[in-house]
Amino acid sequence: SFFLEQNYPNPFNPTTSVTFDLPRRSHVVLAVYDVLGREIAVLVDEMREAGRQSVEFQADRYASGVYLYRLRADGFVQVRKMVLQK
Repeated sequence: SFFLEQNYPNPFNPTTSVTFDLPRRSHVVLAVYDVLGREIAVLVDEMREAGRQSVEFQADRYASGVYLYRLRADGFVQVRKMVLQK
């Protein structure tokens, strides 16, 4: 099944890894948002093969704080929090 894991490490500075599972080949959008809901980065926006996927988020140009990341794939949506601590 689809699953979005908690980023690791969390809190992080300045790089973290986001891992997710896909049960089948799907178009995936993985984006990062600030606490006001503004999209600040798109980490993935493409077709991905089934299986475990991992993407790195480089946040050295962003301020410390709480961010949200959202995975969308084939009608599945999941959101998690991450903390950037400089």
